[in-house]
Formats: sequence, C-alpha cells, structure tokens
Amino acid sequence: MTISRRNFLYSTSAAALFVNTAGEAALAEAQSSVEVPPVKAPWDMAHGRPPVAQRKFRSTAVEQFLTERQTRIADPALRALFVNCFPNTLDTTVEPGTYQGKPDTAVLTGDIAAMWLRDSSAQVWPYLPLAKNDRPLRDLLEGVIRRQARCILIDPYANAIMADLNAPPLPWSLKDKTDLKRGVGERKWEVDSLCYPIRLSHGYWKHTGDTGPFDQRWLQAMYLIVETFRVQQRKDGDGPYIFRRISDTSTETLPAAGLGNPVKPVGLIASGFRPSDDACIFPFLVPSNLFAVTSLRQLAEMAHTVAHDDELANKASSLAKEVEQALHQHAIATTPEGTIWAYEVDGYGSQLLMDDANVPSLLGLPYLDASPDPALYNRTRAFCWSPRNPWFFQGTAGEGIGGPHVGRDMIWPMSQIIYALTSSNPDEIRRSLHMLKGSAQGFGFMHESYFKNDPKNFTRAWFAWANTLFGELLGTVAATHPELLQP
Repeated sequence: MTISRRNFLYSTSAAALFVNTAGEAALAEAQSSVEVPPVKAPWDMAHGRPPVAQRKFRSTAVEQFLTERQTRIADPALRALFVNCFPNTLDTTVEPGTYQGKPDTAVLTGDIAAMWLRDSSAQVWPYLPLAKNDRPLRDLLEGVIRRQARCILIDPYANAIMADLNAPPLPWSLKDKTDLKRGVGERKWEVDSLCYPIRLSHGYWKHTGDTGPFDQRWLQAMYLIVETFRVQQRKDGDGPYIFRRISDTSTETLPAAGLGNPVKPVGLIASGFRPSDDACIFPFLVPSNLFAVTSLRQLAEMAHTVAHDDELANKASSLAKEVEQALHQHAIATTPEGTIWAYEVDGYGSQLLMDDANVPSLLGLPYLDASPDPALYNRTRAFCWSPRNPWFFQGTAGEGIGGPHVGRDMIWPMSQIIYALTSSNPDEIRRSLHMLKGSAQGFGFMHESYFKNDPKNFTRAWFAWANTLFGELLGTVAATHPELLQP
C-alpha cells in the first residue's frame, strides 16, 4: 500500500480505509510501486497541543494572543479547538535554521515530509500580525520567505520542495515523466504556487515594515515568477513544462503527452494543476489567474518601493493588466441566475462551472483580495455554495465543498472556514462554526475532508493548513463577533 497527498480515510477506531470507489481505492497503488508508510503525528493528538518540550517553535506573541482571544470564546469546545489549532503550524511543522548566516525555515505540510509553496505560505499567514513585536517570530517568518526564494530558483514549476534540499523526491514522484531536479518533492505546475510567496512577502512587509528578506536572491526569484507566468501564457508555443504520471486516475497526470489540454493564447496563464494538486481540465484556471492579478500588483508595489526596481515593477504591472482584461473577456459565464466566474476556461469558448475547496477557489476570492467585482462575486458565491456546483455536498453531518482529490460526498472543512471568513452574515458564520465543531468532535483538530454523513470518517488527521486556518477564523470572530462563540 502506498501513500501520497491523497491520503487515508481515517476513523476514530484508527482503521484506515481508502475513499469511496474502486478507482480511489486503487489510486495509491497506481501512483507508485514504492512502499511508503503513513506519517503519524509525533505527539498524542488526543491531548491537544504537544507538550512544551516537543513543540517545534514557541512564540511569546502567539501565546499571548491565545490567552487573550480565548477569553472571548465562551463555547468550551471552540475554545479548546482554538488553542489546539491556531499554533499547530508552529507547534508541529516548522524547521527553523540558518543558511549563509540568514534565517532559513522549512514548513512541512503536516503528515507529509515536504514543503508546499502554497501550504507553507498559508500556514504562517495568520502569524504575520503578531510578528512586529516578536523578533524570534519575525526571524522565523523571514526564514520562510528566504527558503521560498531558494525553492523558486531551483524550479519555478515545482509545487513541493523537500525540507532537505539535497534529498530525493517524494516516493510517488520517482517515476514521473518530467524534469525532476534534486530537492524537488513533486513537480506539479500550479499558478498559485508562485502567487502565495508574493502574498507572504507583501504581507510580511506590510505588517512588520522589515525589508531584510528582500535581497538579490529574492529579487531573482520574483523576476523568475514573472518570466514563468509569461511563458505559460503560451503565446510562443507550449513552453518547457511537461508532466506525466502512471496512474489510472485522470487528475494525477496531464493529457496530450504531458502538456495538458490545448489553450488559445488570449493573455491568461495556463496551469497544469489546481491548488488541490489535481490536473486542470481547461488549463486557464480562473481563481488562480485572479489571484495572479492581485499578486503581480503586490509585487509591482514592492519592486518599486522596496527594491527600487522599476523594470520589475513595470513587468509585473503590465502582466497583471493583461491577465485582468483577458479574465473579463473569457472567464465570465452566463447562467440562468446571472453571470458568474467560470472555474476553468480554454480561450476557445469552453468553460467549466464548478468550484473546489482548495484556495484559491472561487469562494475564497475575497480572502485573497482577488475579487474585483463584488456583485459578480456574490452571484458566483451563491453558485459555489449550492447544488449547482457539482462538488458541493449536503449530508446529515453538514454541507460544504469538496473536490476530485478525495472524491464524492467528502466535505472539506477548509471550504466551511472560507465560507465563514468571506461572510458578513452572522447566521452563515454561526452555522459554519457549528459544522466545524461537529467535524472535530472527539478529536480536537481539523481534517482535510470528512464524509457528509459521518465526520468520524475523514482524511488526513494532521493537516496543519486547515488547523491554522480554523484558528485564524476563531481569532477573527472572537475579535469581531464574540457573541457567535457562545455554547
């Protein structure tokens, strides 16, 4: 039996079962012949946080934040979840160190011993507001930014990098037909993988005022991001990226000899894979292109103000403008309920109407400051959180969005968290909190997904991004709507 980022379906009896269908059951075996035991949490999760001596990193500011915010959470179950989840990334996944005398931090995703550019950025994002007056925390975050720049320069098409940059790839990547470089864990090209490091850099700068991480190496990585996006507009051919994996699951490999389905070069950026690590059907992934517009404008601001590099600023601004115009021309779909954002398009007129739980998603656009048209977003949001979205599921245990990554009828808590974080409706927030609390009952942490009728059947016991994101939600609601946190 093999393990990949598509992980086990767990139950509280500790039985491990594969998800849903025969095709899903055969998935891991199809991905690799290498035997890989599941990575277990290195602490007793039944007791919440690891003992102090086992925690990877301790932040005074984070501990103070936990103490202050939990006094506003009257519901004891939500209060316990907040204390467990908000520091989970720092407690269990960070590996701080130094490189060439500067901070260097790897951030593992949890139960997989590798660092995803997307996940690592999202995992530490909630700590940015606390870093200004906590130098060790600021150094840790600086180390993440510096490590990400090194990762991008190794290969801008890689989505996951090993914590040890001299290590071999993840076992299920060993037979992939792609240009796999030393240190790369997996090489699934995802547009958002290059957006998230910009978001983290910009957020770090805005919250701390510190420009230390933004050196020549960082600048080279930013130039490479813009260049890679330009290449993947595919105006001058398909570009250098191909990816093929031996699998009987279509979302694990790219068609057309590893190039992906054809696109018409209209100004959008082609992505091989979604934030779920599932292959795109139509390579112009709309939420990731919207995210790219925001990220490129953030990069332009930093290039001009911090790096004093107007060439990079102009390149980033020009590309952002071009992608934004193409989105409005090609990515808006007409439905009986009005126009909405499509999820994927190909430039020829084909449009895929759906949403996936992983962020960037259509639902999560405001969370990433990537929703330029509020009315268009609100119509899209209504579509996403409804049976019109083929990956929206409702059951006795809750409702929410899933995706092909773990299969039908599996709700991702991440979608419920994002639904609440992007809502101004107290009833929506309250209902999301109720479902999230129920999904973690008896366990104390969030999961990747759970079966719509039974939250005891879930995937990924240790998924730090979902944990920290839920902590961010509870910390936000405690500050803005503590009345929603009553038992």
